[in-house]
Amino acid sequence: MELKAELMDEAAVERTITRIAHEILEKNQGTENLALIGVRRRGVPIARKLAECIREIEGKEIPVGELDINLYRDDLTEVQELPKVNETKIPFSVTGSVIILTDDVLYTGRTARAAIEAIFIQGRPAKIELAVLVDRGHRELPIRADFVGKNVPTSRNEVIKVSLPDFDGRTCVELYGL
Repeated sequence: MELKAELMDEAAVERTITRIAHEILEKNQGTENLALIGVRRRGVPIARKLAECIREIEGKEIPVGELDINLYRDDLTEVQELPKVNETKIPFSVTGSVIILTDDVLYTGRTARAAIEAIFIQGRPAKIELAVLVDRGHRELPIRADFVGKNVPTSRNEVIKVSLPDFDGRTCVELYGL
């Protein structure tokens, strides 16, 4: 893969997460019944950063959960014969909560669909909203994000890579060509 462009540096990612936190608070008129669930892997640190921003803005702690969607994927057998299942950690009741589902990149919509299905196994939320750092288009399902950091039209021969300290030792968003 060839690096085509750095779309966001660390400062831009931080500003974007702060903006999304403000948008979440504005749309939901505060923090009542609000909870964040990050899709493993990179959605989890994004959810944590959003919760930290919301705490700084509102002075209130928002619960954060971690969701593994591997068993809910519709391409399960195509991904691998025996999928690796990580632990889902949702230390709160989703029933009646306003869930902000977070992920790094929205592409076909299949990950979001699987995550919604996995959340409903946990209970019945009042509402689920989707927050993503990057929306790159190419939807295969009728899924859209409620909160988008950056819209980046891409070709199917391009890849968006979100680097976060938890996994990559740095923070940025890059566009690669195949």
